[in-house]
Amino acid sequence: MSTGKQLRGAEYQHGTLAGTDARAHLLATWGRACAYCGATGVPLNIDHVHPISRGGSSRISHLVPACAPCNQAKGSTPVDVFLAHRPDRLAEILAQARTPLHDAAVMNSTRRQLIAALGVIGPPVHAWPGGRTHRNRTATGLGKTHTIDALAVGDLDREHGGRIVRVPARVLVVKATGRGSYARTTPDRFGFPRLRRPRAKRHFGYVTGDLVRASVTTGKWAGTWHGRISVRARGQHSLATPMGRINVSHRNLRLIQRGDGYAYETRPEPVSPASRKTG
Repeated sequence: MSTGKQLRGAEYQHGTLAGTDARAHLLATWGRACAYCGATGVPLNIDHVHPISRGGSSRISHLVPACAPCNQAKGSTPVDVFLAHRPDRLAEILAQARTPLHDAAVMNSTRRQLIAALGVIGPPVHAWPGGRTHRNRTATGLGKTHTIDALAVGDLDREHGGRIVRVPARVLVVKATGRGSYARTTPDRFGFPRLRRPRAKRHFGYVTGDLVRASVTTGKWAGTWHGRISVRARGQHSLATPMGRINVSHRNLRLIQRGDGYAYETRPEPVSPASRKTG
């Protein structure tokens, strides 16, 4: 995952720590000096650049040697706060700290089960390595987007004229919004219940999450608005608009789409100069 490419054979054994251990690797990388103050000739500890208590990991690129005073002074303080007075040193440390691989690790550990589960409920499912998708995309001169990656998945017989001839100008974006909360009370900032929520979820024909068109005839918010609502028992529903939330009577609402736990919108597909090539 760190190399960003498919590994073959002995390449799996030639990682960052091949032939050494974490401590020896870090001491050699930083010249046996404290990464924070540059002190040499003193005992060095191994410190997490991003503290574990703040979501950091023990990946080798997130570890640095630190002298005891710096290690104790930093504690769980974010590194950008601890080294705010030394921006050059901060930039050097952050340059070697790579993006965490939590999401990629979870996907790698579950993909076989996911493929097996999908194969039972529908048409046959076949796995396709990302490296071959990258070759298909670059061979046809296309830029890097999620949409183009989806088009580049699969066998593309370029020797016999296979190619991607069209990229959509707009794509559908689906976002999971949920179906509301099962909580019966609304808590305050300390976690204690401050008011009781109604058991009924439908009020005056609407439920929270419905997409509606609101026609407001008077007042500051006069005009026609589109958005999703949060229902109120009294009939004055709260409507989310680009200008903020407004209260609208249920009589001034018209249903566009029932809330099904998802939000739908379209966006233009970015086309880079390279993606105009089709050969």
